[in-house]
Amino acid sequence: MTGPNPLDTDRPRDPREPEPERPPEPAVRAESRWPMAAAVIASAVLTLLLPDDLRLGPRWALPLAEALLLVALIAGDPGRISRRSTVLRAVSIALVVVLAGSAIWSTLQLIDDLIHGGTETNSAGALLLAGGSVWASTVLAFSLLYFELDSGGPAARAHHMPRSPALAFPQHLNPDVSPPNWRPHYVDYLYLGFTNSTALSPTDVMPLAPWAKCVMTLQSLVSLIILGLVVARAVNVLA
Repeated sequence: MTGPNPLDTDRPRDPREPEPERPPEPAVRAESRWPMAAAVIASAVLTLLLPDDLRLGPRWALPLAEALLLVALIAGDPGRISRRSTVLRAVSIALVVVLAGSAIWSTLQLIDDLIHGGTETNSAGALLLAGGSVWASTVLAFSLLYFELDSGGPAARAHHMPRSPALAFPQHLNPDVSPPNWRPHYVDYLYLGFTNSTALSPTDVMPLAPWAKCVMTLQSLVSLIILGLVVARAVNVLA
């Protein structure tokens, strides 16, 4: 008479037997703060390059506000984004609101100048420079918005990733192609912001939450208006 086959996994486990040891999950390393900080600095530089009538407030106001909020974030959670704090979360959201508000304001002013005629709309070179700066600002602003709102923000994602994220990346849909405990980083959200502004629709990242669908729709609409009106006006000026 032979004993039970140790490889037979279909037999019921004897409650007196010790539970098999599970291999420990690899530790999640929090995301570096610097890619996100570089995007904020780039957005501030683009704001400085905008014509005065496309900028909200004085030339120094928005870059100064963005710099102060960024310094507060770096001081409160330097190096890697891992500290979960209500104050830091509020500062992060405030920074995103400033960036997104500035980008949308510049977009509306650019549309108004294109419709009614502005100083930068009479030169194809100046128009393309202004339109490109506004478009790039919207890409950065929306990428940071996705970065901060998806799954509670980068600090929350470093500690726990929900089963149903607001934005489903390919690594979520097919875990076999990603390392264990994969987390999206800022570069993933920057790619999402860029492709959504160029393809005007989701490419490889699917919005699951209602807010994500609304924000991606708004970004596509803003990008369509900027690209369509700027190119049409530039062609008309060159003709």
